[in-house]
Amino acid sequence: MSHSDTRLADMTLTEAIRARLSRLVVQQQNRERLREFGQHPSSKLLLVGPPGSGKTLTASALAGELHLPLFTVRLEGVITRFLGESAGKLRLIFNQIAQMRGVYLFDEFDAIGGKRGAANEVGEMRRVLNSFLQFLEEANATDSVVVAATNHPELLDRALVRRFDEIIEYGLPDASGIKAMMRHRLGRMAGRSLGWEKILPLTEGLSQAELARVADEATKEAILAGRKTVATDEILAALNARRAMREAVADIFNDR
Repeated sequence: MSHSDTRLADMTLTEAIRARLSRLVVQQQNRERLREFGQHPSSKLLLVGPPGSGKTLTASALAGELHLPLFTVRLEGVITRFLGESAGKLRLIFNQIAQMRGVYLFDEFDAIGGKRGAANEVGEMRRVLNSFLQFLEEANATDSVVVAATNHPELLDRALVRRFDEIIEYGLPDASGIKAMMRHRLGRMAGRSLGWEKILPLTEGLSQAELARVADEATKEAILAGRKTVATDEILAALNARRAMREAVADIFNDR
């Protein structure tokens, strides 16, 4: 469990995604009024997209907007090799969801939400998935928000996908998104005349999380150099270092 000060305004999102997340927040904030008319607020959210695209941060932002605790479900602590034990642990989690209002994040969700009948499927995982389907259908009197996040939506069981109120797909940021995110991250250290024509070509293929680290590294270099703003060269150096790191990691895995 953790508490979040993050808000949706802190995130660089497309207008469409921001509107959908804001709609969920408004429904949650007005859930009693909805119940007066026999309606329930949206509370089950599936986030899909590449690593570092903002899925986990979204769960933190929802918790911050709703002033709720954020519970991160660590799947390695749920899944075991013993018959029935994983489903039993999952039952305990959904019991808490029904008793204590919060935002519950199931990260790397394809670990339990994989397609039934897949070639590498084992009986225990099928039981876990069936249990999750059943638990997700249960009434949620606390209106807790269940957020599932995955980098591999193609692995998810279709029956599971249909259980969510919202499915939001994240992608890598475009040029305007990159500028907005980096300016926000740099804050008061952002220079007025950054050379975006040099910066943007080096950002191709980088996620929001990687760009945030680039901005942080450039900021630290400027601070240590005694300057009040970040220079273009410092951002370029941080970008080149990040790209070199990615290439080194790719080479390691390609050699295996």
